[in-house]
Amino acid sequence: MIQYVLESLVYQLVFLLTYDLLLKKETFFKWNRLYLLVSFILSLILPWIKVDALKTTVAEESLAYPLVAWKLDEVVLTAESGVTQYFVVFSWELWAYILGVLAMSCWFGYKLFQIFKLKRTGSKHPLNGYTRIDVPQSQTAFSFFHWVFIGEDIGPDKQEQIIAHERVHIKQRHSLDLLFFELMRIGLWFNPLVYIYQNRISELHEFMADAVVAKADRRSQYQSMLSEVFQTQQISFINQFFKESLIKKRIVMLTRKKSKSIYQLKYVLMLPLVAGMLVYSSCEEGATEQGHGAAAMETEGSLVEKLSILNEEIEKKERLSEEEIAEISKMTSSMIHQLNENSIAVDGWNVTTGVNATGIEVPFAVVEEVPTFPGCEDSPDKKDCFMKNINEHIRKHFKYPEEAQEKGIQGRVSIIFRINTEGEVVGVRQRGPHKLLEDEAVRIISKLPKMIPGRQKGKVVSVPFSIPISFKLQ
Repeated sequence: MIQYVLESLVYQLVFLLTYDLLLKKETFFKWNRLYLLVSFILSLILPWIKVDALKTTVAEESLAYPLVAWKLDEVVLTAESGVTQYFVVFSWELWAYILGVLAMSCWFGYKLFQIFKLKRTGSKHPLNGYTRIDVPQSQTAFSFFHWVFIGEDIGPDKQEQIIAHERVHIKQRHSLDLLFFELMRIGLWFNPLVYIYQNRISELHEFMADAVVAKADRRSQYQSMLSEVFQTQQISFINQFFKESLIKKRIVMLTRKKSKSIYQLKYVLMLPLVAGMLVYSSCEEGATEQGHGAAAMETEGSLVEKLSILNEEIEKKERLSEEEIAEISKMTSSMIHQLNENSIAVDGWNVTTGVNATGIEVPFAVVEEVPTFPGCEDSPDKKDCFMKNINEHIRKHFKYPEEAQEKGIQGRVSIIFRINTEGEVVGVRQRGPHKLLEDEAVRIISKLPKMIPGRQKGKVVSVPFSIPISFKLQ
């Protein structure tokens, strides 16, 4: 989530800088309004979009190195699978966010209360397309949706000009824009760029209204703005007729010549901006997982293919001879040795041969007496009991990394380990889409209890295993 917020802030900053440097001084008011609204919405959406064609993550086949000859069933874990996930404890950051949202909601409610209080105390005059509300003992002048609030202390000669201005806000539905950003200020109260966006679009609304009114009488519009500064309600989501900080900008914009149509091409700049953001959002995940050369990938792929063929041959036979078992052990050990020599192809595995001192290593699929999990001593099917207990152990000790949840990281981690002649879990190696998931998978496997070692022809042997663990977010 932190990564999403940072990306969104960067995108908003880029869009705002583009607006201030290239678009703000142009008289394409409708286009500028659309730009501000669309760019803000895009800044919230783009970090979530991952275009498959632009992704640079390594293919799943190379991430999940499947030593199929001794592969255990895949274990799928979700963010709510673990025992520790039943009781959710909010972090202080989440509490701070919730308190901020509550505070901003209360402030929003108070400002709405101010408006409805004025509406209740003023005299109402329904007119064509709007309702005029005369506020007693006030020089207020603003509009909110179809209501125009006019202070009774404002002279009649000025009221007509003000109402003409405010009717433009009503007709063009400017209150919807301001209300949208006001709601964004509640949810994103910690983001200063939301306030800048609201300020920019509020300025733009005044330029738009001035441009329409000035078509009828430009001189009168100048005089209205220069005559005096009215008292106004300090509410961020209303269209105020006079705001001292805006008067100079409004006059400058009124005197500006209409922008040439060719300058509308500036809006085309939004396309490469969005394209660049999409590339960044799509390519950032798994960028550190690359680095496999074509030759290394080919070597690893050929070994995996050999192991797949080997696994198929094992499955075809109900019972293997001693010579066949010896040949299988020799082949698997040789393949592991080849992987050691080609460290680039398995970068991240920290590979070792995994053969014990006696040189005897028999895959789980063919070993006569599999390692015995504590509690499975009297089980009629020790293989099945072993696999069930492995699954239960993984789910019991599983805890989805909090940082991985915040960043939306998920995927499959392949784990290789051995149960040596002492019954201990050794040689744990891992490969997955992110170090956070790899570390959690290794932590779980490392907690496996000491077991009764496997046997082949009455001799204690080391048994290698591979098990894929999939991490999934709800």
